[in-house]
Amino acid sequence: MTKPALAVPIGDPCGVGPEILAKAMATGQPQRLARLLFIGSAEAMRRGVAVADADLVVKPVASVAAAQDDARVISILDDGQLDPAEIVYGQERAACGAAVGRWIGQAQDLAQSGEVAGLVMGPINSEAMAAAGALGALLNAKPGERLLTLFSGPLRITHIFDHVYLRDVCAGLTADLVARSIRLTHDTLRGWGVANPRIGVAGLNPHAHGPEEDAAITPGVAQARAGGIDVSGPISPDTVFRHCIDGRYDVVVAMCHDQGHIALKTWGFEGNCGGFIGMPYLFMTVGHGTAFDIAGKGIASHAMILSALNQCAQFAAGRGFVAA
Repeated sequence: MTKPALAVPIGDPCGVGPEILAKAMATGQPQRLARLLFIGSAEAMRRGVAVADADLVVKPVASVAAAQDDARVISILDDGQLDPAEIVYGQERAACGAAVGRWIGQAQDLAQSGEVAGLVMGPINSEAMAAAGALGALLNAKPGERLLTLFSGPLRITHIFDHVYLRDVCAGLTADLVARSIRLTHDTLRGWGVANPRIGVAGLNPHAHGPEEDAAITPGVAQARAGGIDVSGPISPDTVFRHCIDGRYDVVVAMCHDQGHIALKTWGFEGNCGGFIGMPYLFMTVGHGTAFDIAGKGIASHAMILSALNQCAQFAAGRGFVAA
């Protein structure tokens, strides 16, 4: 079996990213599914390995091709620009924010060029990146172009609107936007190895009865269904997520951030991961931040980053969802 190559920016080195990545690699699971090139500070990863008490060796390399297919080796691309003295657990430092911006940019360049199939991003600190002017247009997109998608076992949820006021969700919903979001979800999942995605669409209002359903969601679902997509909805938002967990649907298209996030975090916060549908390459990450308060203590859970690594590798190989 040919393993896909993935880039792994390690996240903010002052946070838990390096240590949870080390814990994930210590399981041996990601290495069986993909060839991994870490991107970041080799010194930060060595400290992370020590904190995790993992039997791993960190080796700097110069390219994707040089990444070693050895379960005990973390191959890392280090541009050498971050002074190790800047790496202080629990501190928000602009130098580290700037470094994270560079590392993510390197990973995106490799993905855009096709040298890797995608990337899995360690936890970042947006304040540190903002202080360094490194946030940029990392994930900016118009509604319907990229959909944040969360995965937690059998519950998978895409979101038409992410960080948007509810009043703007109501104003911005259109039948075309709903239909485009359904098609994007369907086409992307097929490309990732889900042969015939079964999609449930959440309503916005109680029992899926309201003006948004009448004007946008119902006709949008009808448009998508007319195109041959296996889609149902709008379905009452207080039941559709349960239906997905029970196996009736492969994914739910939710209208907005909290509608989907509350359902997923109530169902199974531990081990969930996130990604973006609609990008030209796989982009997955964790659902938590840098946890500065516990960084360097060795107690941070690696469940989410392990899930992200494994699921990204499965998608990159066209094998669909990790078994729930």
